[in-house]
Amino acid sequence: MITSTTSPDTAPLSRPVPAPGLARKRLSPALLVIALGAAQSALATNSLEEVVVTSSRVPMPLRAVGTSISVVTQEDISQLGFASLYDVLRTQPGVSVTNTGGAGSAASLRIRGEEGYRTLVLLDGIDISDTSGPQVSPRFEQILSSGVQRVEILRGPQGLMYGADAGGVVNISTIAPKEGFGGEISAEGGRYDSQQFSGNVGGGNDTVDFNLSGADYQVDGFNARTTDTVLRDDDGYKNSTANARVGYNATENLRLSLVGRDVEGKNRYDNCYTVDTFEPTDRCRDNYEQQAWRVAADYEAGRFSHQLSYNGNDTDHKFYSEGQPSFRAKGNLARTSYLGSYRANDSTRLVYGADLESESLDDGGTDTSRDQNGYYFEYQGDFGERLFVTAGSRYDDNDDFGTHTSYRVSGAYLFAVANGEIKLRGAYGTGFRAPSLYEVAYNNGPYAFPPASDTTLKEEQSKGYDLGISWLAASGLYLEATYFDQHIDDEIYYDLAANSGYLQRNGDTDSDGVELVADWPLLATVSLSANYTFNNTRTSTGESRPYRPERLANLGLNWNVLNGDLVLGAAWRLSEDAQDIDGSNLDDYQVLELNASYSLTAALQFYGRLENALDEDYEEVPTYNTSGAAGYAGVRYSF
Repeated sequence: MITSTTSPDTAPLSRPVPAPGLARKRLSPALLVIALGAAQSALATNSLEEVVVTSSRVPMPLRAVGTSISVVTQEDISQLGFASLYDVLRTQPGVSVTNTGGAGSAASLRIRGEEGYRTLVLLDGIDISDTSGPQVSPRFEQILSSGVQRVEILRGPQGLMYGADAGGVVNISTIAPKEGFGGEISAEGGRYDSQQFSGNVGGGNDTVDFNLSGADYQVDGFNARTTDTVLRDDDGYKNSTANARVGYNATENLRLSLVGRDVEGKNRYDNCYTVDTFEPTDRCRDNYEQQAWRVAADYEAGRFSHQLSYNGNDTDHKFYSEGQPSFRAKGNLARTSYLGSYRANDSTRLVYGADLESESLDDGGTDTSRDQNGYYFEYQGDFGERLFVTAGSRYDDNDDFGTHTSYRVSGAYLFAVANGEIKLRGAYGTGFRAPSLYEVAYNNGPYAFPPASDTTLKEEQSKGYDLGISWLAASGLYLEATYFDQHIDDEIYYDLAANSGYLQRNGDTDSDGVELVADWPLLATVSLSANYTFNNTRTSTGESRPYRPERLANLGLNWNVLNGDLVLGAAWRLSEDAQDIDGSNLDDYQVLELNASYSLTAALQFYGRLENALDEDYEEVPTYNTSGAAGYAGVRYSF
């Protein structure tokens, strides 16, 4: 059999299966009252035994985790059906997304109100951050949901284990190898002349295993901006993505693995400037390419485990205006990592490691690079299988901004009550973000002027905590409430008032709020899941931070009929009280998605979905259009 199909830096391949449907999508207070008033099913899986790896980079059951983590499974992704992964992730607590004009257009995923570039994204253990942009950030608009098997989202300041700061960590795993031989192919089409072809094939034995997956997605789209009143053209998108995973069990204790990824995205958008006269135009497009890779060796030796890995990515981003090249930026990110752990006994584990990272940027005017090395250590204690504690520290040395020490402590305590189990948990962590290569270069370049050109940027520092309580009943009803409070000192921001460059605030930029979660198998065939997030965000001067809804809610309902061959689902999303940059209110909106799948045979499945079923007219960012009601249908064959 395959002895290992995942490394500590990637999500595990299996988990206890929850009630059918959307796992852990959440609920507003009013819906919680409705849920609590109904009958409960007689049997459910204990979700606290689910194993996650993202909190401390090593496998841990959720009962022992004091941080805030949510999980999205392949079943969730398949049932929801969204082409873009960010549309799946926005169903999770504390996660909001803004998109500027449809598939392929720039999208920002914010966790607990923090900017997307403050969130680390790993894909099969690879840091896929793009260093070619103004900030080192993931390009969520370029990540398709096809081929993704699991996502773990770690919310809050997580500088200790990863070197990330206030935003958290999104850990994505693609389809992993398995024993034997098999795969899947699918094809789908729908509104806006959308079509997608995808598939994966893999297999393995005691020695070697592999999985290859790929997708080709294209859509004509719709007019990206309301300001485009002349061309009124469709702004389409094409994406070709390929992933490969190969593993070799050299000995009983040594596993070697290789991951490769290639993404090419072509997007049309509105509002750029001509190359010769610098006049505004809506005939704009960009080509995005990223090649990413990872090699790793995992070795188990008694109470010790060791992992040595090297991962990197190359990004090439080209922009065109009326068919003429206008701008090009290339970036590279490489990281050599060692991750070790020592199990002193059944109740004590030590986790330690080092990350040696190098990043570079070349946009034609700026060609620069720098290194940052980090070293970390964490203690994990288990006291009577009821109290779980972690405490650790990280030391980072940045070429340009010196040394920094981050730390994190967390705890979880469980006790039986009312025919179920209550978990109390809490975590406090710190982190920092050095100004990006672009931010520094811009302020020192010819286009900056006072006050930005007179500003010497320094690193941002973050800190935050959360406190949570959850209850898992024997019936399977799961309820969770979390309070969070986090701050960024000396936030860096672009001077939108005068366009002088990048400035830095004095004092704290705050984000605090509450997350409520419910997951409930109403019957053997019906499940309800929901979340509600209240998020209050303020700059150091007391202004609301733009594009951050104060209230977010998601509700998911799934119904299995015909002995499970037919699955019907509904997903409802609410967004309220977000503000624009000038302080004006943005649209409040509610969006309903409907989905269904029917298994004609064990191998052949038909599926469909209706996005924005009520044809809600809204904007997530002013002047940028969003999709109207759109239907999609497809077929999936497994072998």
